[in-house]
Amino acid sequence: MRTSGGLLRGCRPELRVAVGLFVVLATLIVVTPNGPQHPIGYAAALVLAAVQASTIAVLRRHPEAAMAAAVLAGVGIESLSPDIGWLGQVAAVLAGYARRRSPSRSLWVLGLLLAGTPWKLAHGDWRNVLLAVAGPALGWALGELGRTRALRRQDSERRIVALERERIARELHDVLAHTVSVIVVQAGAAQDVFDRRPDLARAALTSIDLAARSTLSELRMLLQTMSADTGPDPATPQPGLAQLDTLAASLRATGLTVELDRKPAVSTLPAAVDLSSYRIVQESLTNTLRHSQATLARVTVRCSPRSVRLEIRDDGPARPVGRVDRSAHRGIVGMQERARLLGGTLDAGPVPGGGFRVRADLPLTSA
Repeated sequence: MRTSGGLLRGCRPELRVAVGLFVVLATLIVVTPNGPQHPIGYAAALVLAAVQASTIAVLRRHPEAAMAAAVLAGVGIESLSPDIGWLGQVAAVLAGYARRRSPSRSLWVLGLLLAGTPWKLAHGDWRNVLLAVAGPALGWALGELGRTRALRRQDSERRIVALERERIARELHDVLAHTVSVIVVQAGAAQDVFDRRPDLARAALTSIDLAARSTLSELRMLLQTMSADTGPDPATPQPGLAQLDTLAASLRATGLTVELDRKPAVSTLPAAVDLSSYRIVQESLTNTLRHSQATLARVTVRCSPRSVRLEIRDDGPARPVGRVDRSAHRGIVGMQERARLLGGTLDAGPVPGGGFRVRADLPLTSA
């Protein structure tokens, strides 16, 4: 049987906050002096507290309506129990509103709330007025701080995605150059032996057909990145899953034991999937080396006719640092962008038993 705590843990964060706010309001209504004088007043105050708290749950979808309902419920709470705060706990709802709306809107709401604070003089002195001013002002400041931090985080993630797209575009440029070179060589070979060895010419044409199909797929992926190439790179073959042994050996030299569990693909993987799979494994192991105290990392690769599935898991806790290191976050965002451009998915996070896990599913059909 699940406890109430377990039920709350499975709910959305907004619902948990709403329940917590109602508990706070209900407790204040019961214990604060100068509250309702009759059971009907207590019941009405609790209903209004539930209305004000519930606005947190709908604040994301209907900010203005939720804010208005919270203010109206706060007016009723203020009239029934004026000593629990200014308009109940409307400052908490204002914090959520300011997080979702720009100052051009949220400051108007703050101004309206502050304009009514002299009403507190009817039930006390200037200290009540100052507390009534401080509550909404603090709520607005916290909400605006959260909004600013969220915007900065979004800007940072957009820059990370743009940089990763440029990197992918350069790598795909190399793959395309290599494939086109193969087509040119095979076409020349077919022309040389067309009359004397038709079988060899036919084999060369088959190779051209396969290479051309692969080139079209890579070109489509290149266009999807929507990022201009920054310059011609050497047309050298890009790494793939076949180079995982070399990658694991280089990391073992640093003290990190890397175990590879993979089954060979039944057919040749598309170059974009092969390259991105290698890069995801490489970035995951690099993050383990930089940001974890792990001593063992296990890489699992499973290739099916439809997709390539990767799992990279280490056994160590996060490395203690003096300040927040965001390079691991940048790496995860970059890997997610790689998977998204291939039509796949990638999720990463700590596991209950300890350590960190990255799982990716890269389809072969879209590539």
